[in-house]
Amino acid sequence: MQPLQNAGYDRAITVFSPDGRLFQVEYAREAVKRGTTSLGVKSRDGIVLVVDKRTTSKLVETKSIEKIFQIDDHMGVATSGLVADARALVERARMESQINKITYNEPIRVETLAKKICDLKQLYTQNGGVRPFGSALIIGGVTGNECRLFETDPSGALIEYKATAIGSGRNVAMEVFEKNYKDNLSLDEAINLALDAVYEATEDKLNESNVEIAVIDKETKTYSKVSEKDISKYVEELHKRKEAKKSKKDKED
Repeated sequence: MQPLQNAGYDRAITVFSPDGRLFQVEYAREAVKRGTTSLGVKSRDGIVLVVDKRTTSKLVETKSIEKIFQIDDHMGVATSGLVADARALVERARMESQINKITYNEPIRVETLAKKICDLKQLYTQNGGVRPFGSALIIGGVTGNECRLFETDPSGALIEYKATAIGSGRNVAMEVFEKNYKDNLSLDEAINLALDAVYEATEDKLNESNVEIAVIDKETKTYSKVSEKDISKYVEELHKRKEAKKSKKDKED
């Protein structure tokens, strides 16, 4: 049950509690935390987006689970939280991208799009009769010769990162990033780092069938998904590294 001092303050999105909290926004954040882990890593050669697509049933076709989306040639997003909310935001992002292209005859800047999406999210925290989006997005892309990576919150808050994670494994993944991230990573190194973070966040349950990887290349400014064959190679290499590390530790003990 809700504590007595909070009673009633979570019934409407427009009502602040006495201590300045919007409970509906906090509940939306909880919806994001219940989602599987999604990650973004910035490298010198582009942006890497990785998502954990684990399912609760062996009957589910993992190919039907979509958590990475292409927004434009130079940009993609990874999502966590309510999938339906994420799809609505993705459609809005694609529309804003095309409007910018038609109006100004150039691709939309990654930061500009991230701010537009956050402006929309913020509106849904300030109007009666609506609820906040129960989804967080990691928006990554290339603007000019610069790679940009943003995380958007259900409140409409926006933060730029070098590497970030959302979803149930965020805390563990961020610890891996804090410890191992370097400014001059190659794309391969960024993919390996992201997979290492997913491996730790999923408690060693990572395999090639429940992970998806997308890359936005800095040189060509193009979005592409990594093939299943290449994902298998990355995951196999990851397991070999983990086994070697474990064997070394056992010998030292």
